[in-house]
Amino acid sequence: MATVVAVIASTHHPFYYKASTATGEDRPPFADEWVSKITAFRETLTRARPDVLVMVGSDHFHQLWLDNMPQFLVGKAPFYDANFYNEEREFGLPRMLLKGQEDLSAHILRAGLDEGFDLAFSNELRIDHSITCPIITLRPEADLPIVPIYTNIFAPPLPQPKRFVQLGKTIREIVESWPSHLRVAVIGTGHLSLELGGPRQFGPHGPDPEFDRKAVEWIATGDLERCLAEVTLDSLHSPGNATHGFMDFMLMMGVAGAGQKADHVDTLDLFHTMEAYFTWYPNGVDMSGSGEATVRTTTADDRRAAERGQR
Repeated sequence: MATVVAVIASTHHPFYYKASTATGEDRPPFADEWVSKITAFRETLTRARPDVLVMVGSDHFHQLWLDNMPQFLVGKAPFYDANFYNEEREFGLPRMLLKGQEDLSAHILRAGLDEGFDLAFSNELRIDHSITCPIITLRPEADLPIVPIYTNIFAPPLPQPKRFVQLGKTIREIVESWPSHLRVAVIGTGHLSLELGGPRQFGPHGPDPEFDRKAVEWIATGDLERCLAEVTLDSLHSPGNATHGFMDFMLMMGVAGAGQKADHVDTLDLFHTMEAYFTWYPNGVDMSGSGEATVRTTTADDRRAAERGQR
C-alpha cells in the first residue's frame, strides 16, 4: 500500500515568487528572511522523498464560478495547465504544466464516494496559485505528479468546518489504502486571518493577530477539539472577510490526525498577512546512519491500534 510520508500545510502568498526572484532596488526588504524560511520549509518535503503530491487548495473564482461551484472537486487529468492570466500579470507567476497521477485520482474518487463524500471531478481542470504557489515554494522543479483537490471556501453555502476535518481524515485513509508502493505527500494551503478588498487589507499585519496566534497554536499542537469548538462558519467572518480559507488548514489537521504535533512550525508576519508553515511526518523521519532521510513505515492498522490504546 502507499505510504503517506509527509503532511504539509501552508499559506500560499502569490507574491512570494516575485519577491524571491527580484533583484536590486526591486527586491523588497523582507525578501531575504522570507526566502530563508521557505528554504528550510522546502527541506521538510525534500527529506520525505515523495513520489506523488496530493494538493489541496481552493480555486479563486478562476475556473469555478457561481454557475457551477462544487463543494469538493478532484482533478483526474493527465496534465494540468497553470496559472491564469491575471496571476501572471499581477503576481508575476510563471506558466506551468504539471503532470497528473490519474490512478490515484481515480482511487480517491471511487473510495471517497464509497465513504459518503459526493466528490465532483474534472478532466479539464486548470489550476491556480492556491496549488502552484506551494509547488513553487516546496518543489520548484515541479517534477512530481499531482492530484489536485479543490474545496469551496468562497461561495456560500459552504460546508461546515467539521466536514473539512472529516474529509482530511478520509483522504489520509484513502491514500494509505491505495494499492501502490509509491510515497505520497499530502499538501494543503489555506489562510489565517485575511481581508481582501476590505478596510483591513493593507494593515501592518494580518487583520486579527489574536486569531492568528490561536490558529497557529491549534495547528501546531493538533488541537482539533478546541479548534472545532471555537470555529464556525459565522465566527470566521470576524477575523477578516476571506478567513474561511482557514478551513483548508482544518482539513490538513484532519489529514495529520487529532493531537498530532507538527514536526516543523514557522511563521512570518508580513505587511497584511501572517504566513505560516507546518509539516508532519506521520511515520517519523530517521536522519541517522548515512545522513539520508528514511521514513519509518506505519500502517493504518498500526495507527488505529495506537489510537485505541490511547482511549
